[in-house]
Amino acid sequence: MNPLTILLVIAAYFALLFFVSYLAGRKADNAGFFSGNRSSNWLLVAMSTIGAAISGVTFVSVPGMVATSGWAYMQMVLGFTVGQFLIAYVLIPLYYKFNLTSIYQYLQQRFGMNTYKSGAWLFFVSKMLGASVRLFVVSEVLQLLVFDKLAVPVPFWVNALVTVLIVYLCTFKGGVKSLIWTDLLKTCCLILSVALCIYFVLRAGVNIDGWTASDMTRTFFFDNPKEGTYFWKQFLAGIFLVIATTGLDQDLMQRTLSCKNPRESQKNLIVGALMQIVVIGLFLFLGYLLYTYATQTGVALVSADGIALKGDEVFPFLATGNYFPVIVGILFIIGFIAAAYSAAGGALTALTTSFTVDILNKEKDSNLTKVRTIVHIGMAVLMAACIYVIHLLNNDSVIQTVYKVASYTYGPLLGMFCFGIFTKRQVRDRWIPFVVIAAPVITWVIDVNSVVWFNGYVFSHERLILNALLTFVGMLCLIKTSKES
Repeated sequence: MNPLTILLVIAAYFALLFFVSYLAGRKADNAGFFSGNRSSNWLLVAMSTIGAAISGVTFVSVPGMVATSGWAYMQMVLGFTVGQFLIAYVLIPLYYKFNLTSIYQYLQQRFGMNTYKSGAWLFFVSKMLGASVRLFVVSEVLQLLVFDKLAVPVPFWVNALVTVLIVYLCTFKGGVKSLIWTDLLKTCCLILSVALCIYFVLRAGVNIDGWTASDMTRTFFFDNPKEGTYFWKQFLAGIFLVIATTGLDQDLMQRTLSCKNPRESQKNLIVGALMQIVVIGLFLFLGYLLYTYATQTGVALVSADGIALKGDEVFPFLATGNYFPVIVGILFIIGFIAAAYSAAGGALTALTTSFTVDILNKEKDSNLTKVRTIVHIGMAVLMAACIYVIHLLNNDSVIQTVYKVASYTYGPLLGMFCFGIFTKRQVRDRWIPFVVIAAPVITWVIDVNSVVWFNGYVFSHERLILNALLTFVGMLCLIKTSKES
């Protein structure tokens, strides 16, 4: 595909997106921006959440994973499903009970201001880094397919600024209220694009007679507990990861809590969890088809410089490289953009909400609209800067980077919420910031030395569980005595 065609497809998509965003958010007030006025339809929220959970990272990384780890990712997705049920029936009633604008306000009511601020800052760092990594993927793909091929190449920093500007324009007015409707559009585009890509790749003549016996479709790994693909490591990590990154994430909970009542929020989460299994399955099947096509047709998966493509690069390379009908490239661009900007828009709104409400304590400020607007702009600028830094440092599989960051930053959040829910004890609030710093540091030390210390054991996503456990133990050590209480 030529750069002009790609730019026209993107422009047409965003014209439609801005129109929907305007209609949904034109009458939104601060309550509409932060919580959607608690009036969202649960099925619309479920559909929008799929779009938010399946980012541009997922869109390019999951198909690329099948060459090295088969369908092992599905083990984690099954864990996600169990985790979603736990969120629905443990966390959702709690959030509605306290009528929270930001879910981290629970930590203030349960423990005190220092714990509350620690949770808010952990989320801020987690979401800013995670969203920046996801938008980095968008920027990298657009740089490869469009900006490097123009008569006058566009530098990456300009690309990053434009990417974040688009996200800002989609969210600055309506917040959550706009997100629900724009993400519904994005989810429909996402699912339709991957389904049609599968259809057109199959029409290209790929022979899939032996797909069930292929190593690229192996789903369950029970043979080696030391490997990162081992079933119980993946499954348990999926449970705890989704609790931390969804149930304790202001972004996704902000959408969920926009439903009218706890029961509708629960229905949204359960339906969304079941839909996610189907959607991820489609991505994995597409990955198998792409690699099989390359093998059967002799297509070399290398860059113009002769360097072997990373897994993240295979889908965009084949979809836009004139190997299939041009419609496949168009569908890839639409689906990829839809997935990427859905997640980024929610992240920017959640960062604005958390920084305004949790860190600045401006929820009841008379100039709340002005403060919110300034913070929203600041978050967008900071995100663009983070994207550029990630571009300079990039040397890892993107989806693994996202989850690795999450395991270090969401772990303490998980530990604090677990302590609050499953115990009735109070802690010495002023010392909690030291715990949430110490837990990730200790986890990192154990992680980098695990092969030597534990007979070749390699840590994967269970870093998050260890991190949460260390935080929980740290809080146990800070329980107030009867005299202090």
